[in-house]
Amino acid sequence: MILETIKQPADLRRLSYTELDELAGEIRDFIVQVVSENAGHLGSNLGAVELTLALHRVFDSPRDAILWDTGHQAYVHKLVTGRQQQFTTLRQAGGLSGYPCRAESDHDFVENSHASTILSYAYGLAVARDAAILAGEPDVASRRAGHRIVAVIGDGSMTGGMAYEALNNLGHSGRNVIIVLNDNGRSYAPTVSNLSKSLTQVRLNPVYMRRQKRLEQIVRTVPLVGSRAHKGMEAMKAAVREMWEPATFFEPLGVRYMGPVDGHRVEDLEKALRNAAEFDGPIVLHVLTDKGRGYPPAEDDDEKHLHDAPVFDPAVGPPRWVPVGYTQAFAEAMIKEAESNPKVVAITAAMPGPTGLLPFQERWPDRFFDVGIAEQHAVTAATGMAMGGLRPVVAIYSTFMNRAWDQVMYDCALHEQPIVFCLDRAGITGDDGPSTHGVMDIALFSKVPGMTVFAPSSAQELQVMLHDALELDGPSVVRYPRGAARQVPDDQVGSGLHARLVRRGAESEVCLLAVGKLVAAAEAAATELEASGVDCTVWDVRVVKPLDPAMIADAARHPLVVTVEDGVREGGAGSLIVDTLATHCAGPDIPRVEVLGTPIRFLPHGKPDRILADLGLDGPGIASTIRAILAS
Repeated sequence: MILETIKQPADLRRLSYTELDELAGEIRDFIVQVVSENAGHLGSNLGAVELTLALHRVFDSPRDAILWDTGHQAYVHKLVTGRQQQFTTLRQAGGLSGYPCRAESDHDFVENSHASTILSYAYGLAVARDAAILAGEPDVASRRAGHRIVAVIGDGSMTGGMAYEALNNLGHSGRNVIIVLNDNGRSYAPTVSNLSKSLTQVRLNPVYMRRQKRLEQIVRTVPLVGSRAHKGMEAMKAAVREMWEPATFFEPLGVRYMGPVDGHRVEDLEKALRNAAEFDGPIVLHVLTDKGRGYPPAEDDDEKHLHDAPVFDPAVGPPRWVPVGYTQAFAEAMIKEAESNPKVVAITAAMPGPTGLLPFQERWPDRFFDVGIAEQHAVTAATGMAMGGLRPVVAIYSTFMNRAWDQVMYDCALHEQPIVFCLDRAGITGDDGPSTHGVMDIALFSKVPGMTVFAPSSAQELQVMLHDALELDGPSVVRYPRGAARQVPDDQVGSGLHARLVRRGAESEVCLLAVGKLVAAAEAAATELEASGVDCTVWDVRVVKPLDPAMIADAARHPLVVTVEDGVREGGAGSLIVDTLATHCAGPDIPRVEVLGTPIRFLPHGKPDRILADLGLDGPGIASTIRAILAS
């Protein structure tokens, strides 16, 4: 196999185009096999094979900085930069990350799963590079910032506002950055005809560009009329572009546009990349690729081209994705609420499927809004809808909601608008790593004035909480984890803003107050402790803010209170409980309180249950902590 001979990017340059085509096929087969065993992002990587090969043949990584947005399209990049032997450990605990990772390789400049950021990184690196060169330190510039800077953006990332902010700065500054727009049908795609494609290729040919620049210099020097002649020449060029090319978005920002180019022909890509590298200033190379290329199950997946996939049989592909667990419970609850209330609308940020909103979209397309990767816009737009009398439900992953903190605080909450934020993937999410764990939401949202924070411990609780949240006059959050949801009978479902008493110990000296998913762990801990003679009272907090006074009063009667949550320990639910108990109790009557939660550090990828166990947040871990406290 050719793939086995590729140890570093330089090995690609000795291959013929026929061999590169063969290598591309081998890479696709290899990625499908590994993802089928480990799960991961599939479609985006299958579409970026030839593009990655061309990039590493034209540019000299890591001397040249090749940057990826989003990082989930960098599997091929990992394979050709010396990580082929470790690739079978992809997304496994202690194995390769599913995204670029600076600790893995010098070829990885940026660690990112949050989209639309790479052009800002590229701008900053270009500033640092140019400063080092100006200071007479070109080696420092190359080592730290990259000699040439190539930013690959696509797979929806051009729907995010940061990308346009960075484009504006790049165009204004004129800094040399090559932007590769990987257009796989999920990103912004300028309309360009075949004729204008030919004109663009001529216009961006290095020889043409050098001659044009020389002609402009000559025209400017013509006595008396030079300035006017130059302006006339620019006007003529603009007129020709308007006549023969549809207006592009990039050039008015000062960023030259080139393309489109077939993203599955290495030879064409190399030629275009070399031409782009000759240009002085920022330039966009528009590359057309097929998401899921070369794997029929991905090509036939109309929804997302197997953007991500669970473990599956590679011979037949994964079954059609359907929401499960808490996501499924949310999907069903949304249908129920929308049927009874025509003012309910749904908003998401490029994730109608993963958030469970496809059934809603199919039933009420006029009440469904996918704003793209634009969480900030989603929140403020929802605020406007609420001001107009609608009842918006914003469904976004917990980690991505961090991006819209300002809008939640000063657009939604300041105006006291009744928006329901449904945060999927809250808590420890697992295999995707540190940037996708949703551990900040309780700490953040509990600080928002007027915000109600719900945390369901079962599928049934989620459905009740969504209904109750839609009855409130102000903003609210319903946060729930990834994966399977507990199924419970009606007598184990709470209501309103009340906590739920799960179990009471006969002679209880310990009160466990558990949040969301960790209610099950708290119950397991209480059962284990009971076997050794320690009785525990267990409460399902249900509503983190405002806390139920009845629960607080009961907890205050216990010598030891232990709070448990799958979010950051500092500033989270436990901290609120500590403050509330201190207010409720007086002097020496305040019980000892132990707050259990995740630490404030970036947690690695791995299975959620394993990570929680390592943090002492499973049943045995909670029981062990309580035994140690009682013995001290």
